[in-house]
Amino acid sequence: MAGRLALALAAIAGLVVLFLALIVLTDGAASGLPAWGTTLGIATAAALWWGRRRPWPARLVPFLPVVVAAALTASVCIPTVPTARRSPPDLPFVATQHWTLATGSRVAVYHYPPANAGTRHPVPLVYLHGGPVRGISVLDHRFLQLLARQGYDVHAYEQAGGGRSDLLPMDQYTIARSVRDLDAFVDRLGKGRVDILGFSAGGVVLTRALADPRVAARLHRAIIAEPGPMDGPTAHITGHKGRESARDLAPTMTGPRSTRTPRYAVAFGLMRLGLLTPDTGLIGQAEGVNAFTAADLGSDTASSYCARDAHRIPVEDTEQNFSFSAAASLRIQETIKDSPSIAPQLRHSRTPAMLMIAECSSQVRQWATTILANDPAIQRTQYMPGVGHHMWNGLDDNNDRAAAVVSAFLQDKPTPLPNYPTRSKIPAFLRDHK
Repeated sequence: MAGRLALALAAIAGLVVLFLALIVLTDGAASGLPAWGTTLGIATAAALWWGRRRPWPARLVPFLPVVVAAALTASVCIPTVPTARRSPPDLPFVATQHWTLATGSRVAVYHYPPANAGTRHPVPLVYLHGGPVRGISVLDHRFLQLLARQGYDVHAYEQAGGGRSDLLPMDQYTIARSVRDLDAFVDRLGKGRVDILGFSAGGVVLTRALADPRVAARLHRAIIAEPGPMDGPTAHITGHKGRESARDLAPTMTGPRSTRTPRYAVAFGLMRLGLLTPDTGLIGQAEGVNAFTAADLGSDTASSYCARDAHRIPVEDTEQNFSFSAAASLRIQETIKDSPSIAPQLRHSRTPAMLMIAECSSQVRQWATTILANDPAIQRTQYMPGVGHHMWNGLDDNNDRAAAVVSAFLQDKPTPLPNYPTRSKIPAFLRDHK
């Protein structure tokens, strides 16, 4: 009896493996149904062959693993969330506008006008959020409100596919498109040259904009905060990271997870492994956005905070506002990895720039120092003690400290922190701060 049970379990496991292999080979075509049908056909034929010489009741026994495997694999083919785009509701504290850019992207736009009439700054400030292809978190909105209270005319937009912005066809998500969208946004804003604060993936878009003379001509000052890799050669660097983050120390995130559902566990897991393309036929882009939750990010969120903050990580977003397209994000990251070096172009940059690096950064240090080494217009670097990748996080006085650094640079005032590391100190910085 035990031997028959083991044989049945092995048969079920084999059929599941066959199904997953067919999902990969077909790139999940037609929601996985061709892979499911082929697996079921092969399993049925094998069961018929196996039971061909048995008496009639016993012929049904080989079909039991087939039925179980068919039920398990069918769950990968059936959507459990809406397959049409479900955008987050508007935020209660800021109006959502929708602009159609010259590139064709339709993006959600937010404006925080200067709240302090006595200290208004003449140059608009544009915020490029991280992700890529993620909505602007409530935590980031609070930081933008703080900047507005200090007299800045703050504008932000959710990059195509993220938040309340419209989706693009998957093959149109490229880092080059993100730069063109930035150019088109500043043009549509119609207020002349702008200051830009680019965070994480937004820092990559900003860096590449600085390397494009036509786009850079629209920029007054640039702040590159905790950037990702700027191009293919940089993306392939493996090296030092910052001080210990809360990644393996923080409590497990609570809340619903799409990855507890077989369909999305398979889809997102195989995409992350590179076994399915971002344009997979297993799940549509809109369905993937609807399914993905903040809890699915797991330890990625904790990695944005210092180890000392592991047990007080703030809630970055509300369940209603959270939006992330894992597939489109992977697609943009692939186009960065496949892109040639932009260092030769970046060396001609003339836009005054500042680099911000966190003490407990989860980013590879060389992603930031490569920009510092190749952009001659970087006037100062601010190493931010006591914070992780998400530097304005609402803890203690972190928002105020980040705002002070941003404001000092935009107003060309003395730095609140030492100018560190300088280009000549990059080797020592990489050695000492890891």
